[in-house]
Amino acid sequence: MNRKPALPVIILALSFLAFVGLAGCQHQRQRSPTEKHYDLKGKVITVEKDKHLVTVAHEEIKDYMPSMTMPFTVRDDWAFEVLVPGDQITAMLVVDGTQSWLEDLVITKESADTTSPVGGESIGAKPGDEVPDYRLVNQDEKVIRIHDYRGKALLLTFIYTRCQQPDQCTLMSNNFSAVDQELQKQPELFAKTHLLSVSFDPEYDTPKVLRSYGAAFTGKYSDENFAHWEFASGTTDEVKGIAQFFGLRYYHDEQSGSDQVIHSLRTAVIAPDGKIVKVYRGNEWKPDEVLKEIQVLLGPPK
Repeated sequence: MNRKPALPVIILALSFLAFVGLAGCQHQRQRSPTEKHYDLKGKVITVEKDKHLVTVAHEEIKDYMPSMTMPFTVRDDWAFEVLVPGDQITAMLVVDGTQSWLEDLVITKESADTTSPVGGESIGAKPGDEVPDYRLVNQDEKVIRIHDYRGKALLLTFIYTRCQQPDQCTLMSNNFSAVDQELQKQPELFAKTHLLSVSFDPEYDTPKVLRSYGAAFTGKYSDENFAHWEFASGTTDEVKGIAQFFGLRYYHDEQSGSDQVIHSLRTAVIAPDGKIVKVYRGNEWKPDEVLKEIQVLLGPPK
């Protein structure tokens, strides 16, 4: 004997079909002829609905980027109603010019953790804080310390050379290149400033790799002496120390048994006395903005 399904079951089924239909609408967008697509697979670490960001510990992205933990933009609102840390997902990474985002998200394994999504980044250093004398090794295999730059305004950011995201490390290095070039046009400011890009991928970013990467961004290649803009890394613990000071977070990867950095962005303006003037916690800052900050900090040319 056939029985009619209970009303709650019908409502649930209709709701599910509506959800699938809504999610499927993302396929209707007009694709750009310049965009590139890459398959992504990984584990959700944090979900930030207010910023439309999902941080994913992803596997190697074939023909694009090695495994890393980093935030990705997700434009679909529905994703933030269902994703929680611990979910295993697959998605399509779309890269178009200076923009990138995830679409076609599929949860392949739900997290057993039913707590609320973890969001936000740790605050880290703030204006007025003195930067400790962290030890690093630069592109010339020379030991450097943060206090070496006392007496100059120091602009510091974090990168890793294998990051191909146009709105992440590539953007930071392009911005630094623009700042460096503009400062060269102002000799007095140039002499009172220094730029430092710190890699949080010390295993791969050796001095040799950093030298090649840095010389490509300055455009001087074999003629670059790195007197004004240096590239550095260090031991895992040394890099972790300075990264955490500026608010970058690490999580413990149970599978590998090691602490993995969550690749987010931090850029700081540090005064000649070693104290922080400004910390930028994203990718929205512009070279002109930083140049004005430096000009105010150092005062008008004499």
